[in-house]
Amino acid sequence: MKYNIQLQLFADAEKTEKATPKKRKDAREEGQILQSREISSAFILLLSFLGIKIFGKYMFENLMKFMSYTFSLIENLDGLFVMDNMRVNFLSIIAIFLKVTAPVVLVAFAAGLMANYMQIGFLFTTKPLKPKLNRINPIEGFKRIFSKRALMELLKSSLKILIIGYATYGFFKKKINTILNLGNMEIEDMLVNFSKLSFEFGMRIVGVLFFLAVLDYFYQWREYEKNLMMTKQELKEEYKQTEGDPIVKSKIREIQRKMAFSRMMQDVPKADVIITNPTHIAVALKYDKDLYIAPFIVAKGVDLIAENIKKVAGENSIPIVENKPLARTIYETVEIGDMIPENLYEAVAEVLAYVYSMKDEI
Repeated sequence: MKYNIQLQLFADAEKTEKATPKKRKDAREEGQILQSREISSAFILLLSFLGIKIFGKYMFENLMKFMSYTFSLIENLDGLFVMDNMRVNFLSIIAIFLKVTAPVVLVAFAAGLMANYMQIGFLFTTKPLKPKLNRINPIEGFKRIFSKRALMELLKSSLKILIIGYATYGFFKKKINTILNLGNMEIEDMLVNFSKLSFEFGMRIVGVLFFLAVLDYFYQWREYEKNLMMTKQELKEEYKQTEGDPIVKSKIREIQRKMAFSRMMQDVPKADVIITNPTHIAVALKYDKDLYIAPFIVAKGVDLIAENIKKVAGENSIPIVENKPLARTIYETVEIGDMIPENLYEAVAEVLAYVYSMKDEI
């Protein structure tokens, strides 16, 4: 027994077509965007370290105030636990703590906004927050845990830990003598050298994170494009939604052509003359000085339409004049309802003069 299997059905189900602009727009509104968290993390860390370097002196001075104020409270233990003093001391500690941390916090917050805006632009949508039943489905959750994406994220995290660990090991191995000598320095010198080491270490880690972020961005871009790909059937359905069903549009155009043809044939009896090819082309002209300064086209056609025009003209005693070059020129250069161009005035005038003379003789 032989089976006739249509392989095209399987081909249509494969996502082989690039996403259309509408597909990308819909995906963005659904919250499906191209974004690398590694780029955001690296950018935030970079600006945070730069913020510490720029505002370090200000932060250090307020940190000293914080420590001095804290130690001053210990000297007065009797009044420390009085309710009014506790409230004042608590608010003072919070204020100093905010002064110390505010520069870095604000810089990190601004860096996070900038990193996200550079990647996805401005986007506000609540669709990702809508509850979905498949999120609480244990089977779907199990599939997500052991999915290809989850395994790739685990591999990326492991690789990041190994690379950062290796960079950290190399830094401390290189700076081990400087680190050990910190304990032999004066407090001020120790803090200065410690801050320099911290900044240098931070920049090395930031460099590693940016390298990993570039790799992650290209991976996220590849996955994003892959997920947005469409099947041939999806392309057809989208085309129907945006442009309309081709079959329906074809029928509409056919109806419109029939209506235009019907209106045109109704205007043929109003013509003054029919100029023919003689068998393939027919052009109906009318001259009305109250409407136009020159004769205009009321109908034209080739082959079957030309035969119908001549038939209607015969039924309504409209003169038919054979002039092959004039008929073809008018048909190809003048649209229905338009006046004839100036270069055809003389030729058309001769035809109309001939037609009017025939009417006078009758």
